Amino acid sequence: MAEIKSTLELAMERTKRFTLSEKEREEIKQRETIQKAASLFHRYQAGNLQLNEILKEMEKMDEGTSEEVKKWLLSKWIDTLSLEEDPEKIFKAIEFFSSKKIDDLKKNHDLLFSQYQEEMSEVEKSLKNQFLEELRAKGIYGGAIDPKLEGTERWISEKERLIGSYREKLEEIKKQLGNL
Repeated sequence: MAEIKSTLELAMERTKRFTLSEKEREEIKQRETIQKAASLFHRYQAGNLQLNEILKEMEKMDEGTSEEVKKWLLSKWIDTLSLEEDPEKIFKAIEFFSSKKIDDLKKNHDLLFSQYQEEMSEVEKSLKNQFLEELRAKGIYGGAIDPKLEGTERWISEKERLIGSYREKLEEIKKQLGNL
């Protein structure tokens, strides 16, 4: 009489011929490691995870994976540095996982950040005044008028120009942080 096979047995027979090469296993492990690191990064950035909790998660990993996650996180935090957002949280993370002191680089970035913010504020005031003058020339005026700059061609153009003028200095700071 014929033997009745379970679905599992049938599936196992069909998958016997499929085996992963060592290279494929490494690629899968690498993707999983990056996914773990990305998850930790995003949870920290969202405020749902503290640095010591990230460290605890990394301690659960094998040494090689833990080191890869650390390198990936440091690289991602350095890449995330910008002049648009307050860098305090990012520098805190970089300093926590870096064995080096970064006080000088942090001061350089803070100075650059404050210069950029001041200049951006001046550009914003200037553009608002220009828009108000244009509206006034059309007979539209009053204390309740507050032009929205975001999305306008002039705002985008001025912002890009300003970011471009600071980009080289910011990239130099990032490069020095990456060399730690």
